Amino acid sequence: MSASPATLNDYLAEKRGAVLARDAQIDAGTAQATDLRASVSAEGRSGVRRIRIREHQVISDSPPSFAGYNLGPSSPELQLGVLGSCVTHIFLIQASAQQVPLTSLEVEVSGVIDPRAGKPGHEATPVWPHDIAYTVHIDSPAPRADIDALFAAVERTCPILNLLRQPQTIRATVEHSDSLAQTQKQAA
Repeated sequence: MSASPATLNDYLAEKRGAVLARDAQIDAGTAQATDLRASVSAEGRSGVRRIRIREHQVISDSPPSFAGYNLGPSSPELQLGVLGSCVTHIFLIQASAQQVPLTSLEVEVSGVIDPRAGKPGHEATPVWPHDIAYTVHIDSPAPRADIDALFAAVERTCPILNLLRQPQTIRATVEHSDSLAQTQKQAA
């Protein structure tokens, strides 16, 4: 990638090139699906969750009120951040594709999680983050109609936004071992 763009619109010009190249691969039939992977391990005494994605690492932790050390955001907070990041990125992609100039772009995401969920008197309260909302702050010389078209395209194409809006089937398995018993057996 070239030197850091001076403005958001300079970046959008670079992004447009990448969007056009990707679209050309799709049109040529050479684009392929990408396998996504993440792994998470819990740290010994702290319980901190170390999230590894490609060569990146993110720490997730609980606040002190829930036996955490406040070393990073909680999983529900990360989910809101992931939604905000994806919405922001798709706004950039769509702005570059539609050639809508942006002076600045910020997305705020909010939601609620209730620790009483599922407990007596709160059986109907969801255990997952809910009442999720986002607000997009756009500074742009473009007419409102262009911003509305941009927003509609984002709502239609944002992967994480649509993931959260659509029911999902998630496969799960548990692989169990007992390393302590194995160690004791080998020592005997």
